[in-house]
Amino acid sequence: MRLALHLNDYTHLGRPKEMGPALARIARTAEDVGFARLSATDHFWQISQLGEEDEPMLEVYSVLAFLAGHTSTIELQALVTAATYRAPGLLGKTVTTLDVLSGGRALLGIGTGWNEQEATGLGLPFDGHDGRYERLEETLRICLQMWSGSDAAFEDQHYRLGSTLSVPRPVSDPRPRIVVGGGGELRTLKLAAKYADAMNVWGGPEAGQKITRLRERCEEVGRDHTEIEKTALWPLDAEGPQGTDRLLQELRRLHDLGFSTVYGAVPGIRSAAQLEVIGSKVIPETSSW
Repeated sequence: MRLALHLNDYTHLGRPKEMGPALARIARTAEDVGFARLSATDHFWQISQLGEEDEPMLEVYSVLAFLAGHTSTIELQALVTAATYRAPGLLGKTVTTLDVLSGGRALLGIGTGWNEQEATGLGLPFDGHDGRYERLEETLRICLQMWSGSDAAFEDQHYRLGSTLSVPRPVSDPRPRIVVGGGGELRTLKLAAKYADAMNVWGGPEAGQKITRLRERCEEVGRDHTEIEKTALWPLDAEGPQGTDRLLQELRRLHDLGFSTVYGAVPGIRSAAQLEVIGSKVIPETSSW
């Protein structure tokens, strides 16, 4: 099992001028202690589940590009990009650029987007349920067409592109991997079955059921579900006297359900010490599973 550090809270980084150095230290430490990936949330305001909307929030692809320059091996992605927050052609080019400049370490993490208040507050499109899934699928098709080397036009219900020309090509071979994330068992997992290299779901009580549903969606589209990496999102909290034992139990539970990668925030991370505990006491165990 591999672990991925997820960034979803920037309040601990200090004043604005201190944020860059703090993020660089966190990313370098995560890489040094054995985290395989680093992901960041795609929001412009903090979400209500984690804090007040006016708490500090940084734009995800700017963060990832900055951290690419301070790391050398750790993989980088949004968890997950809201498909409607960026025009599909721009998103494809952004991920391509991150992949090129990081030496092939970028993944495209993507979902429908769910935060209507944030979207409408910033003047971004926010369709109903069906419209957001349609836009997500068209975005996936556009990115795949760009990464195939085709410069043909694209036209469908929501998006029209005169050309999907994108040079240079990604460094990742044959393209950046796609991680489709979200809780929907019908349409989200159907899109994962059709287009994704990995799926990502919340690691709570229904996590095992999501894998079962993914297998069903794969059968519907004629794909072997083992081609798709199963990943979960779960807090990586190792604090306290029993912290590492408790975390290892939770990670073992997810492993036994069939998940091979777990993304997680380290609650209140302020120093390298919290990551070093996971690196010394957790990752050596999970890496052998």
